[in-house]
Amino acid sequence: MMQWFHWYSDGDGNHWRRLIEAAPELAAAGITALWLPPASKGNAGGYDVGYGCYDLFDLGEFDQKGSIRTKYGTREEYLAAIKICRGLGIQIYADVVFNHKMGADFEEDFQAIPFDHNDRTIDLGPCRPVRAWTGFNFSARQDKYSTMHWNWWHFASVDYNSNDPDFYAIWRMKDSDFANNVDTEKGNYDYLMGCDLNMNHPEVSGELKHWGEWMLGSIGIDGFRLDAIKHIDSNFFVDWISHLETHCGHKLFIVGEYWSYDLACLSWYITNTAGKMSLFDAPLHFNFHQASRRSGPYDMAGLLDGTLMQTLPAFAVTVVENHDTQPLQALESVVEAWFKPLAYACILLRAEGYPCIFYPDYYGASYKDKGQDGSDYEIYLPSHRATIDRLLLARRHFAYGRQKDYFDHFSTVGWSRLGSAQHPHAMAVLMSNGGAGFKWMEVGKRETAFIDCTGHFGGTIFSNQEGWAEFHCAGGSVSVWVEAAAYGALQP
Repeated sequence: MMQWFHWYSDGDGNHWRRLIEAAPELAAAGITALWLPPASKGNAGGYDVGYGCYDLFDLGEFDQKGSIRTKYGTREEYLAAIKICRGLGIQIYADVVFNHKMGADFEEDFQAIPFDHNDRTIDLGPCRPVRAWTGFNFSARQDKYSTMHWNWWHFASVDYNSNDPDFYAIWRMKDSDFANNVDTEKGNYDYLMGCDLNMNHPEVSGELKHWGEWMLGSIGIDGFRLDAIKHIDSNFFVDWISHLETHCGHKLFIVGEYWSYDLACLSWYITNTAGKMSLFDAPLHFNFHQASRRSGPYDMAGLLDGTLMQTLPAFAVTVVENHDTQPLQALESVVEAWFKPLAYACILLRAEGYPCIFYPDYYGASYKDKGQDGSDYEIYLPSHRATIDRLLLARRHFAYGRQKDYFDHFSTVGWSRLGSAQHPHAMAVLMSNGGAGFKWMEVGKRETAFIDCTGHFGGTIFSNQEGWAEFHCAGGSVSVWVEAAAYGALQP
């Protein structure tokens, strides 16, 4: 799949139109699914990336928050892009923001208890009157698609009290509780931002099920990417996913964003949700980040250690970067440009995991913003499209069959794929984060010529009578050695 956006995607309202134009090339390159940005109207209207969710049912159709279109375009353009993509065999995964709502239409009065921002097990005093922006009536939509209006009792907590604006606290509604089965950071990480949804309220859970049915049926998406799931009771998702799969009559692909580098935590979540969703392999991304920052001392033999790819591959969506880890964003943990070809070879050419390509890594990107230190920065991210396209070609034609690993050296590691009955051609992948590397690897093909389809290493290598060969790669690079005759037959 490809994450077809980033935090700084152009906000000119033409994102869906660009997707319509790009879809045929994406399909031809081997992209079979797209994770699209949140299509619903956000608090910042036409400028909102989509995570400041205001109205789930406004996909760029109503004059709300200062615009009709979203940052990405109109509802009609969104539907047209989905239709084009699905017609080309590309599935569409919609980004879901269920944790919070923002940009309420009016304030309401209610009772709430203040809790410490940094430790939600500590209350800061008794229950008291609170006034906050918790009323949503979506007047421009006039109950189209849904008649539900949101009020304070549909939420569990907020972080602002107009009656006492200088009191810094998380205000938990009276007779409500912080959710169970959430991340334990800050004692209980149920609350993240905005108006935190109370998933135990039947009107809330019912509305979110209705929205899911609407997206699958009327809009025509194929699956979901779930935002900020570490802040939502995992039991809610078991119920929500089960309901939607019963409704549509088949299993859905769903991936959740539980961003943690702790493998035990991710494993717990997968068990607690009965394996109903995949998770992004954040530990693998972090290994890539560390390897790219410490080219000399990093032990490449441990590149896959502590990852979902290695331990629970059936649930791993493998990523190199995403919109939160890119430069200047909240979870910034950059994988340096020199290492990205190596990282993409890992996620695209190994047997384990469901790989996800990041938009700027494919197309390149440039933008300006403030860093966490308050300074202004100008960022340039180079395109790796030529390399990724070659890796996708290798994935489609050579990444099959038994996999043999050679993660047995500090700087030079690799693996081979021996082919299958339907895809009989072999492949060997070799990479180094140090100097030029070489390694004997089995490919199962006797006296066969191999070439590096990435173009990083010239010449031809021949396997011996036992089906082994000494493969090479340049320093700080990756080479993907495929059968020369089979590769030549693929060229125009």
